[in-house]
Amino acid sequence: MSQAAPDRPLAALPAPALGSPFDWIDAEARRRADAGLVRTLRPRPAVPELLDLASNDYLGLTHHPDITAAAAGAARRWGAGATGSRLVTGTTELHAELERELAAFCGFEAALVFSSGYAANLAALTALSARGSLIVSDAGNHASIVDGCRLSRAETAVVPHADPDAVAKTLGAHPGRQALAVSDSVFSVDGDAAPLAGLAAACRAHGAALVVDDAHGLGVLGEGGRGALHAAGLAGDPDVVTTLTLSKSLGSQGGAVLGPARVIEHLVNAARTFIFDTGLAPAAAGAALAGLRLLRGEPGLAGRARAVAATLHARLTAAGLTAVRPDAAVVSVRAPSPEQAVKWAADCRAEGLAVGCFRPPSVPDGISRLRLTARADLTESQVDQAVATILRTSPVAVS
Repeated sequence: MSQAAPDRPLAALPAPALGSPFDWIDAEARRRADAGLVRTLRPRPAVPELLDLASNDYLGLTHHPDITAAAAGAARRWGAGATGSRLVTGTTELHAELERELAAFCGFEAALVFSSGYAANLAALTALSARGSLIVSDAGNHASIVDGCRLSRAETAVVPHADPDAVAKTLGAHPGRQALAVSDSVFSVDGDAAPLAGLAAACRAHGAALVVDDAHGLGVLGEGGRGALHAAGLAGDPDVVTTLTLSKSLGSQGGAVLGPARVIEHLVNAARTFIFDTGLAPAAAGAALAGLRLLRGEPGLAGRARAVAATLHARLTAAGLTAVRPDAAVVSVRAPSPEQAVKWAADCRAEGLAVGCFRPPSVPDGISRLRLTARADLTESQVDQAVATILRTSPVAVS
């Protein structure tokens, strides 16, 4: 390694001709603009101006007066913030109460609440694997699962979408290794459900654990909305762990991991996104608890969300559009191209309807689509309005 001569002061060395260390960002911005992939933030008003089929508020609880009152009450009692990590000052009686009721409702032995569903997935995957172990991950998994696999330092094998045989084959090729398979329960892009029974059988045949992200299943699938694991008869099994979010069906914010008590105790001691992250704000914990109690008291909400999804799918496909049959509350409608998908979504917005727009590179299959959220609180007239708007603005000829 070369060094400056000891008798020559460093100040006398010529300054390197360097630009800003962030000049490369300008080139990236131009590339995104040329590809039509620029993302922008659009603040929404407190009172919705559009009919919402874009959010993940599956049960329409975000503005429910019981939930907003619970959030306000928790903030007044416990303060606006958690004040520290859960292991220092960030745990309140409210957090513990939420964990107990969440585990009981979903059918698991124990639960641990995190500041987000993203943090929950990172925790489960990094703390339940290690260097030298194996993670088998579905090709359609959410970005938080992908990042958890990367951070785990385990070997990750990505297998074809919703294919238990591929999972079994991959596990069988690595006998004797500590291993787990991970999958979404309901995939957020197309709304299709994972074959959980087949995945569990594949894991058990090879002594592997099964980790399932039930973010889009809680509140929509299972008896009274208890989730996809409950529906599949896997809730509470000693080799199954589930992660979920509090920010979709429960109308709040945050995430959780549910599973055997010894797994949850291990996460408390080993999961970095639990140990070093500020705890979930009391207002969010209070709102989530209120949302959970509403769901428990109104078990028909889950079925209503699924019924709205089925209606949207049936009416749009009958008119000639191509849509994936929904297994939960997400309806994915194909668009001819990324440009037309963006225009379609913008045209819907201009006519008072908010819809999601997914396109490459966010979708690995390269297929652009509108993503519609079927909410339990949508009225028949609102469903009529949504269908009419989507058909009227469609870039595809419809009947």
